[in-house]
Amino acid sequence: MTYEMFLWDAVDVCLSFPGKIVEITGELATVDYGEDGLRKNVNVSLVEAKVGNYVLVQGGFAIRILREQEALETLETWKMVRDLQNSPEAS
Repeated sequence: MTYEMFLWDAVDVCLSFPGKIVEITGELATVDYGEDGLRKNVNVSLVEAKVGNYVLVQGGFAIRILREQEALETLETWKMVRDLQNSPEAS
């Protein structure tokens, strides 16, 4: 594998984020992503989710149900990353 191929492959990364289901209508759920008040509609047809569950969301689909502790720890980690990016030292 050449260096250029490695860089191209590194671009193909998918991120998934945890959020809490606050409402479900059919196969769509409203997911709350935390303290910023960000809420999005997510397709939950791939999991057996209920209101109050934390789910891992990728590409608009809930792909896994998470334990609350795991979800909160992940949200806290993302918050720390965001805070570091917004800090004066990051400029």
